[in-house]
Amino acid sequence: MDHASAVRWWDGDGFVGAPAPASAVRIVGVRGQPDRATARRSIRSALLAALAEASGSPSSSIQLGGAPGEAPYALLDDGRRIALSISHDGDLSVAALRLDGGAVGIDVMQVTDVPDWQAVARDYLGPACAATLAGMPAFARAWSEREARFKCRGLALTEWGACDESLLAACACLSLMLPDGYAGSIAMLPDPFKPLRAASTGS
Repeated sequence: MDHASAVRWWDGDGFVGAPAPASAVRIVGVRGQPDRATARRSIRSALLAALAEASGSPSSSIQLGGAPGEAPYALLDDGRRIALSISHDGDLSVAALRLDGGAVGIDVMQVTDVPDWQAVARDYLGPACAATLAGMPAFARAWSEREARFKCRGLALTEWGACDESLLAACACLSLMLPDGYAGSIAMLPDPFKPLRAASTGS
């Protein structure tokens, strides 16, 4: 991952900072959440606001769906189905939406002490990747990238296997610009950052 992708932070009343660029992919986040239930409500509010801003539809007309264990999605009032991905860790939540119909995966991980991280890295990231990791920050970055790739492909996280590598490698992956103490990644199938055509026509 050579580039970092900015997150638009939601403060409960609106987004902090400038409007998002006209891109097919939007990344939003909330921070300082006291518990998981509050974080879930807050990140969904941020997603609805971002979807309304990007599509021109009122947020009240946008439906968020996805049963536990399956990828979340949004249905717009013009019939479009928008791919979403959400991740929580610590007091941080991030989400991605993709307006061009492509798949997206996102993951965030708090950088904390994991005593057996080397063994976990060998089992889930593979021996070659595990051998290159120098400590917990590197492990957290590699872990978040792998989880984001699995989410992008609509797959459950599994232990490392050579047969998965070509499927996961097809995803473009960017790191997220996050507060200190966190690592995160967004994964997409190639070329999602081209500008959208003039109107949200669904094409």
